[in-house]
Amino acid sequence: MQDLRISLVQGATRWHDPAGNRDYYGDLVAPLRGTTDLVMLPETFTSGFSNDAIGQAETMDGPTLEWMRGQAAALDAVVTGSLQLRVDAAGGPGVFNRMLWVTPDGEVRHYDKRHLFRYAREHERYSAGRERLVVEWKGWRINPLVCYDLRFPVFARNRFDVERAGAPDFDLQLYVANWPSARAYAWKTLLRARAIENLCFVAGLNRVGTDGNGLHYSGDSAVIDFLGHPLSECSDEEVVVTTTLRAAQLQAHREHFPAMLDGDVFTIG
Repeated sequence: MQDLRISLVQGATRWHDPAGNRDYYGDLVAPLRGTTDLVMLPETFTSGFSNDAIGQAETMDGPTLEWMRGQAAALDAVVTGSLQLRVDAAGGPGVFNRMLWVTPDGEVRHYDKRHLFRYAREHERYSAGRERLVVEWKGWRINPLVCYDLRFPVFARNRFDVERAGAPDFDLQLYVANWPSARAYAWKTLLRARAIENLCFVAGLNRVGTDGNGLHYSGDSAVIDFLGHPLSECSDEEVVVTTTLRAAQLQAHREHFPAMLDGDVFTIG
């Protein structure tokens, strides 16, 4: 592992405006060229969090994935964020809240949001993912998740000697979100909990502004270390923040405080 530079792009996503959002976020990330390794965009960054945006759902050969490939190549960094994507699945075609992971050489991996937000009836219109994803980048193993997944620690649990011999499943956990300010305390608390219990870094990226449903978002994006301490915190404003994660610090903490050796053995279903 080498040190990893991670950039949080906390923006005010335009409502139901994919082309406008690509231009908007493209302008925000352009100054990051050559200064970062990983760029995070919010959940549903082309539309805002909207059940009605299902009518604008793209496919995997649509313009936003092509745009993300172009951004990753230009920045020489991974670009990740979620959007509504219509795909053929085992049970037939469906629309997923899909988090794309795009590398500078154009490789694409994806994670489909498993926990759909029942409170906003997301589960009635979107399809739920099943599989957890762990990707490798710059020697780090990284687990990308989406918004409401933050409330479900079993699916997010870092196990030892399961996915890689003699080590935890992952070193960094990512959450992209549209998390309203009414529940900001839960967002901030749970990010810290996931970092502490999983002995890993956690990066949580939320949006700001007010969406087309009248919901306000206070940002509160943060990068949290394995002790639950914030390395960077954002307030209620449009901002791009880059934080360097120190690999040696994580490794030293796991050696000094090897709680992962005492974890319960279980299978994620």
